[in-house]
Amino acid sequence: MIWYCLAIILINWVYLSINHLKISQLAEQFGLTSQMRRAAVFVTSNIAEGFGRRSKKTKKHFYTMASGSLYELKSQLIFAYDLGYLDRKTFDVAAEKLNTSHKLVHGLLRAHRIEKSSNV
Repeated sequence: MIWYCLAIILINWVYLSINHLKISQLAEQFGLTSQMRRAAVFVTSNIAEGFGRRSKKTKKHFYTMASGSLYELKSQLIFAYDLGYLDRKTFDVAAEKLNTSHKLVHGLLRAHRIEKSSNV
């Protein structure tokens, strides 16, 4: 359950940080903040859904989707930083949280592979 708790922390951080971003009309026009929120929510949603599934193939699918959402969020954070919407400190904190979340999701995928190979 630690992976889920950390993913929830990531979502909360994204929501709070986005509220403090120096968002211009241009950033909102591109939907940057809503995309960031959506990607963060998809991480925990996909982890939870994968965890609740019985099929190993389906579990892997949802964990892979969670990983993809983390990459999407990382890309959006880099974009926001490059455009000056995030300061360096905020970006570094975000990168650390994303890296921790990635490790946890990849741990779920790795555990899935080990479990699958031990059942052969």
